[in-house]
Amino acid sequence: MNWKVVLALMVTFALMMSSSYTMLIPFLPLYMQNELKATSDEIAMWSGFTFSITFAVSAFMSPIWGKLSDKMGKKPMIIRSSILLSITYFLGGIVTSPFELFLVRAFQGIAAGLWPACLVMISAYAPKNKLGLSMGLMQSANICGGILGPLFGGILATSFGMRNSFFIGSTALFTICVLSIFILKEPPADKDIKKADNKSVSTMDCLKNINILILLLCVGLTNFAIMEIQPIMSLYVQSMSENAENAVLLSGLILSSGGLAGAIASPLWGKIGQKKGFAKTITVAFIFAGFMLTMQGIPDNLIIFGAIQFICGLGFSGIFPSANSILVLITPRNSRGIGFGLMTSAQMLGGALGPIIGGLIVTLSSYSYVYVFSGLLMLCMGIYILFFAPESFKKAANQVKVTDLKTSQD
Repeated sequence: MNWKVVLALMVTFALMMSSSYTMLIPFLPLYMQNELKATSDEIAMWSGFTFSITFAVSAFMSPIWGKLSDKMGKKPMIIRSSILLSITYFLGGIVTSPFELFLVRAFQGIAAGLWPACLVMISAYAPKNKLGLSMGLMQSANICGGILGPLFGGILATSFGMRNSFFIGSTALFTICVLSIFILKEPPADKDIKKADNKSVSTMDCLKNINILILLLCVGLTNFAIMEIQPIMSLYVQSMSENAENAVLLSGLILSSGGLAGAIASPLWGKIGQKKGFAKTITVAFIFAGFMLTMQGIPDNLIIFGAIQFICGLGFSGIFPSANSILVLITPRNSRGIGFGLMTSAQMLGGALGPIIGGLIVTLSSYSYVYVFSGLLMLCMGIYILFFAPESFKKAANQVKVTDLKTSQD
C-alpha cells in the first residue's frame, strides 16, 4: 500500500478523532446541567471525576494496547479502538445521570488507543526520509481537530442539542472503523523484523531504557504544562480584561491562536528535524516554548499576551513531532506499539497532574506564577537535553537506522 495513501488516511483519522473528542469535552459540565438536570453541587463534584477518570484509565491501558498492537497487528488495533470509542460516544448520548456519564468516560479510557495506533501505522509505512514530515502532519491534524472541535460542538449543540453531538461523534468514529476495514492494509513485515520477532521486548525493557525515559519525561512534562494552564486561562484573561463578560470568548480566541500556530508549524518542525536532527529540534522547541511561556506571566495587556500565546504555540508544536520521530528511530518496528503506548500514558499522567498543581499555585500565589512555573520547567527540560542528556540519546535521535532497545540501555 502506498505510504502517501496511508498518510492521508491517518491524517484524516487524526482530524476526525481529535475534533470528535474536543467537540464534546469542553461542554460536559453544560451537558450535565442542561440534559442530565444535575444540581450545581453535583456538577462541581462529578465534573472533576468525569474528566480525570478517562486520563487515569487510559494511562493504565495504553501500554497494554500498544503491546497487543505489536503482537496482533496495527490495523486490528485501529479497528478495535475506533469501534469501541464509537460505542462510548453513542452511550454518552443516552445517559441519564452524571454517574452513568462517569461510567461511560471510564469505558472511554479502556477504549482509547486510536492516536498511538495511528502513529504506529504511519511509522511502519513512511520512508525514513519522510518520517519528520509525516509526524508533523499528524500533529498538525491533531491540533486542527482541537481547534475545529469546540467550534463545531458549539454550533451542533445549539442547532441540534447536545445529545446529538455525541451521536455525530459516534458516527465519525464508526466511519474511521469502516474505512480501516475496507481500505487500510496491515504493513508487511520485512526480513529484519521477522528475525527480530523472536526477541521479546517487554514494557520493562522500555522503562529500563534511558532514551525512552527521556522521551516519556518530554511528553509528560509538555502535557503537564499545557493542562496546567488551560483551566486558569479564562480567569487570567478576565483579570486583564476590562469587560469580564468577554473573558470566555477572548480566552477561547487566544487559546485557539496558539493551536493555529501549532497547526502551521508542526510540519515545518518535522522537515527541519529530518534535516538537522530531531535532538536539535526538540531542544530548541523546549527552550523557545519555555522562554515564551515564562514571558506570558509578565504582561497585563491582552494584545501582548495573545501575541505571545501565538508565538508560544510555534514552540510547543515542535515537541511532539520530534519526540514521536525519535521514538520511531530508537525502537525496532515490532516494539513501537509499546513505545507509543507508554508515551500516551506519560501524556495522560501529565494531563491529570497539570490542573492539580496549577490550582495549588494559584491558591498560594497568582495566575501569572502558573505560567512562570510551567515555562521554567520547559526551559529546564531543554537545558537538560542540550547539556546533560546522554550521548546515546542525541546519537539515536539523529540516526537513520533502527536500534534494538536491548543494545541501547546505557
